Amino acid sequence: MTTRSYDWIAHHARTRPDAVAQRDLATGRSFIWAEMEARTTSLASALASDLEVRAGDRVAVLANNTTNTFEVQFACWKLGAVFVPLNWRLALPELEYILGDCSPAVLVHDDEFADTATKLAERCSIRTCIDMDGSDATAIDYEELLASADAAVELAPTTHETPLMIMYTSGTTGRPKGAQITQGMTLWNAVNCTEFFGIRAGMINLVCLPLFHTGGLNVFANPAFHVGGQVVIARSFDPAATLAMLSDPEAGITHFLGVPANYVFMAQLPEFEDATFPTVEVAGVGGAPTPEPLIERWAGKGLPLQQMYGMTETGPVVTALKPEDAAVKIGSAGLPMMHCEVRVVAEDGNDVVPGERGELWVRGPAITPAYWNRPEANEQSFEGGWFKTGDAVSADDDGFLYVVDRWKDMYISGGENVYPAEVESVMYQLDDVVEVAVIGVPDERWGEVGRAIAVIRDGSELTEKAILDHCRANLARFKVPRSVVFIDELPHNATGKILKRELRLTHSG
Repeated sequence: MTTRSYDWIAHHARTRPDAVAQRDLATGRSFIWAEMEARTTSLASALASDLEVRAGDRVAVLANNTTNTFEVQFACWKLGAVFVPLNWRLALPELEYILGDCSPAVLVHDDEFADTATKLAERCSIRTCIDMDGSDATAIDYEELLASADAAVELAPTTHETPLMIMYTSGTTGRPKGAQITQGMTLWNAVNCTEFFGIRAGMINLVCLPLFHTGGLNVFANPAFHVGGQVVIARSFDPAATLAMLSDPEAGITHFLGVPANYVFMAQLPEFEDATFPTVEVAGVGGAPTPEPLIERWAGKGLPLQQMYGMTETGPVVTALKPEDAAVKIGSAGLPMMHCEVRVVAEDGNDVVPGERGELWVRGPAITPAYWNRPEANEQSFEGGWFKTGDAVSADDDGFLYVVDRWKDMYISGGENVYPAEVESVMYQLDDVVEVAVIGVPDERWGEVGRAIAVIRDGSELTEKAILDHCRANLARFKVPRSVVFIDELPHNATGKILKRELRLTHSG
C-alpha cells in the first residue's frame, strides 16, 4: 500500500471516515471525511485527465461561500495545482487584472457569477469554466465532472514547498498583489493556531468571513481540517443568524472568527442582551484594531474576544492573546506564535525599545516566500529574510504587541504622528457611536488635522461638539480631530474593513 505525503483529507478519511468534515448551511449538505476524500480525489483526477490541468497550473474560484470551495482547494493540493480564490465584490476590470496576472487554466464559478465568469473567460483566454450549480449551459457541470472522473489517474507528489494558492490582497490601495501561499505555510499556520486557540479534532468552526479572504480560509477552517475538526460554512455573514448559531447549544460551535464590524453588528441586535454562548471556546477577532469598548461589552457577556494579528502574507496568524490574557491585556494583539519571529523596527532599521512605536517585521515558516509576478514588491517588502508588514506597533515589557495602525493611515499634525485607530477607540466609548473612521485632511497651519466620519445610532442626538469634547477629555490636544462628519454608512470591503481610501476621496475637502 502507498499513501500520499502531506494529504490531510486522505489521512482523516482513513482515521475517522464517518465523522463530519464540513457542513454547508445554505444548502444543508454535509460530508463525512470519506465523502470529502472521494469528492476531492475525483475532482483532482478530472482536472488532470479531462481538463489537462498540471502541477503548477492555476485554478480560480469565483463563488459565494460553499463546501465546494474547499473541495477545489484540496483537489489542487492533491494535484499540485494552484488555487486562486477571487474576491467577487471586485469590479469586472479588477478581476480581469487579477486573472490576467495569474493566467488560470480553469475558472470555477457559481450561478450568481456565471455572466461575470463568461466575460472573464473571453477577455482572459481561460480555456475552461466549471459551474458549481450546473445551470450554465456554456460551462462544465461540477457534479457531472466529479461523477465522470477516472479515479485511477496518478496524481503528482507534493511537498511543503509546493505552492497551494495565490491569494490577492484586497486592493484597498493600488493594484492587488498575489501572495504565494505554500502547502507548508498552511501547515505551519495550523500548528501555530493550536496552542492559543485549542485547535483539535472535536472542534466545530463556523465560517462567516468570505472564503477569498485569509481569515475565512485559515482562521480557523484549514487548521480544523488539519486536525480532523468540523467546518460549518455560512454563505455570508448575517448578524442575527450568526448570533443565533453561536448561542445554539445544538449547533455546538466551538470556534469563530470575525472582524470588529461583525461583533459590532451582533452587539447592536436586541437579541444580544439575552444571548449566551454555551459551547463557544474561542471568539477570535482580527483584521483591524478592535475598540476597547467593544471588547469590554463582549467580555461582559462572558465571551472574551481573543484579539490576534495577521496578514495574507503571514499565513496569516502572527500574534494572538491567550484566553486568560484577553481581559488582562485589553487592546493587545497578543504574543507571537511559537513558530514566528517578530521585530519592531524604527525608520533607521534598528529595533525599538519596549513602549516605542515601530514597524512590525516578521519571519518564519508561515511567511510567504514571494509575491506572484511582482519582483519590485518583493524587493520592497523583504529584507534579510524578514517580511516588512507596514503596520505600526509597540510592545510592552512583557512582550505583548499592540497594533497602533497602518503606517499609511498615520497622519502628521504639527509635527506629531497621529494614529487614527487610537482616536477611534476613544470615540467608541460613546454608546451612540456605531462606527467611526478618522482620516487626516490638509490644513494650512498644521499640515494635517483629523476629521472623524461617524455613523451614530438611529434617533441619537449626539452632536459634533459632544464628540470633540469627549476627545479633548481623553486625548492629547494634537490628536483631537478638528471636525466630525455624520453619514449613514461607512464603506467596507468584503471582509468588513473600512475603506479609508474612499473616505479620503469624498471627505478630505
